Amino acid sequence: MSNEIEIINNAFENIEDIGPNSDSKIISSVEKIVQSLDDGSLRVANLEESIWKVNEYAKKAILLYFRIKEMKLIENGSNDSKWWDKIDSKFSSWDENNFKNSGFRAVPGSIVRYGSFVGKGCVLMPSFINIGAYVDESTMVDTWATIGSCAQIGKNCHISGGTGIGGVLEPLQASPVIIEDNCFIGARAEVAEGVIVRKGSVISMGVFLTASTPIFDRQSGKTLYGEVPEYSVIVPGSMPSKNVSSDAMLSCAVIVKTVDEKTRSKTSINELLRD
Repeated sequence: MSNEIEIINNAFENIEDIGPNSDSKIISSVEKIVQSLDDGSLRVANLEESIWKVNEYAKKAILLYFRIKEMKLIENGSNDSKWWDKIDSKFSSWDENNFKNSGFRAVPGSIVRYGSFVGKGCVLMPSFINIGAYVDESTMVDTWATIGSCAQIGKNCHISGGTGIGGVLEPLQASPVIIEDNCFIGARAEVAEGVIVRKGSVISMGVFLTASTPIFDRQSGKTLYGEVPEYSVIVPGSMPSKNVSSDAMLSCAVIVKTVDEKTRSKTSINELLRD
């Protein structure tokens, strides 16, 4: 793949000149990278010794893919719907055997764009998964949840109804939103701007996490940003603003407790969220 990476990097330097009629080597390299994202053999980010490292060339390939594709009528959507877009449905050319071999369940209304990966044992309720996203095995993507472009979702997660997992396609060097294994993201929660939720964490309903959201640890008194420690239990909260002399309060997330792996596996979500 090293040859394709070199071609991608060189083409990206002149992205404004790239189009459907570009050099066949560029077209082929871009399509090969996106195909690898689609089948899961390549990810936008990989975990290496507890550090998530971004494969910038994969993001470049996605952006170039939009350049080499033209708008077209896309059929075989959910409930026989049609789209007008550049990116096919992941399921556009699938038959019964493709679905059986994929090992996941996709109910009517689940929209998955080509170039994203869904692992075996997953359940997709009516939801949206964007290009470049990776959803690992046995994860539930519940009704009206959105998994943004390049977001990385771990194994055995539950992404509850109406949850928004933001995508970070640009800037290239920025880490996408990452939800590690065995996490629970509550209904209507939002995780965006490259926030990392470490393994085993529980994010309560309605929590909003961005790179600038204060994450207050009630036990230690520390305030964190951009990363939720593993096995944290988080609820919505508020804290005084340092820059306002009035009684104004700012939204924050509060770590009410941290549990060990054994407790997390044996305790219900509702019990964990009780103060």
